[in-house]
Amino acid sequence: MSFIPRTVFPAQTSLPRSYFLGHHKSGLQKMKSLLSTIDLVIECRDYRIPLTSRNPLFEKSLEGKERVIVYTKRDLGGGKEVADRENEDIVRGWHYPTPTLFTSSLEKEKGSVGRLLDFLREHARGQWKLVGHRLLVVGMPNVGKSTLLNNLRAMGVRKGKVAQTGAQPGVTRKVGSGVKIINSEDEDDVGGVGARKGVGGGVYLLDTPGVFIPYVPDAEAMMKLALCGSVKDTVIPPVMLADYLLYHVNRVDPTLYKEYCEPTNDIVQLLEAIARKTGRLVKGGALDTQACALWMIQRWRTGHLGRFLLDDVTEEALEKAKLEEQEVAPSISQARKVERQRRSERERAKGAMK
Repeated sequence: MSFIPRTVFPAQTSLPRSYFLGHHKSGLQKMKSLLSTIDLVIECRDYRIPLTSRNPLFEKSLEGKERVIVYTKRDLGGGKEVADRENEDIVRGWHYPTPTLFTSSLEKEKGSVGRLLDFLREHARGQWKLVGHRLLVVGMPNVGKSTLLNNLRAMGVRKGKVAQTGAQPGVTRKVGSGVKIINSEDEDDVGGVGARKGVGGGVYLLDTPGVFIPYVPDAEAMMKLALCGSVKDTVIPPVMLADYLLYHVNRVDPTLYKEYCEPTNDIVQLLEAIARKTGRLVKGGALDTQACALWMIQRWRTGHLGRFLLDDVTEEALEKAKLEEQEVAPSISQARKVERQRRSERERAKGAMK
């Protein structure tokens, strides 16, 4: 009998719908206060979730400021096949005429960072300033802002890492001071006497903490964000998250986990097979399903369990995302109220079980 993957994932009504923390709010306020001194905003989004990693807060807070959209982790969202290139074209079309670039998470694929550097260099030349060109990088938690800063610095001025990075969100908690990513290099004086040279006083990039959405109306969107590491792995039960990942893997290619077991829609069966294969056991020889779930999720995050998008890349999907933002766009205070209610319900449930 041939394997039939699930066509829908069961609704998860009890999932937390917010991860908007104190340093997210203060970081956003700091960004707003700096805008008058910023020449260009780099907004980072995770290529695996091009719609879900879009934060409406930036649309409002950075309105009117020139920006470029940079999709990070492009290599984790597919290869160089025709369908993948078509996805890129569609995503570029979403943002036109705003410039849109794609960068890789792999150090060996330096071409994507080089293209971004070329764009930033040309932008600085077009707005030549003796005091230098200031850029602000923004995005959801753990979308790759600090990694991008380090890569731009390494290639632009050939210096080591300056921003801390990590597998979990929240490593960057404050807006940083400007880090030079392009030197004030001189060029041939093509324009004659008095012509402007290079990029003025250099190009500086300010790193910022990731800012989460105050409230996520769609449970699946919350799971997508969790899979990509925008919330801590303790927020959503790892086995549930692994089950959601299995749902997506089966839709793409159920043979991706063939070294552990045959195609299945049963996450427990797969996790038990992984535990036996990798030796993830607890005392007494019992299978550690939670550790296996986290291991499985991490394998996908690093590209070892398939490289694919979680979002649908279509014009219809974009319109749906925009409508959801309009229909459910509560304020920060409303989001806090929802979270307080959720915590109270959880405490009551714990009390009833005692």
